[in-house]
Amino acid sequence: MKSRIGHTAWLVGVAQFFVVHLIVQSAWARPYSWARNNVSDLGNAHCALQPDPEPRYICSPEHALMNVSFGLLGTLLIVGAALTGGALWRKRAAATVARLLLAGAGAGFVLVGLAPADVDENQHLLGALLIMGAGNIGLVLAGFGLTGRIPGPLRRLTSTLGVVALTALCLFLSHSYLGLGMGGMERVAAFPLLVWAGVVGACGLLDRAGVRREPARVP
Repeated sequence: MKSRIGHTAWLVGVAQFFVVHLIVQSAWARPYSWARNNVSDLGNAHCALQPDPEPRYICSPEHALMNVSFGLLGTLLIVGAALTGGALWRKRAAATVARLLLAGAGAGFVLVGLAPADVDENQHLLGALLIMGAGNIGLVLAGFGLTGRIPGPLRRLTSTLGVVALTALCLFLSHSYLGLGMGGMERVAAFPLLVWAGVVGACGLLDRAGVRREPARVP
């Protein structure tokens, strides 16, 4: 039951985040751009011209909803990291550290939600570093800490996603966007963790359902 709750937490957390993201961006009078705008712009509490790291005008009427979504996502990522347990993780150091770092990414989302960038920039930046730094290192380690019940290609893809996201973080911090724009490169650094958590959460629920149904097919 704990494992099922953990997988559900990841799936629900990620799904609600992307749904709220689309709702909040649609409320902007000036079109919101995934290439030109940071994800955090959706949570800014005030309408103003933001000069850094790229000039853009930010005005997010539904910023409160976005910040609630950040907080909920972070909380559910922590719950998932705590409860997935032996159904997902091997009993080895890599798995333990990966789970702690993924929980750290969850704490980062909570910080981002509590401290919008235009309210407390330092706390917001700390949250962002936990998400894209600790979270992506955790993703790399997760590829070595997942149990054999997880298909080999998915385990290998897990670490690959972490490496790609960490590379994107370095490019984002150096303002090298490779034609993706500031917001596009930030998403390459932040979204692999979320997509992974959503997919693993869904796969875990399907696997558990299959396990429960199997005895019913045995005469």
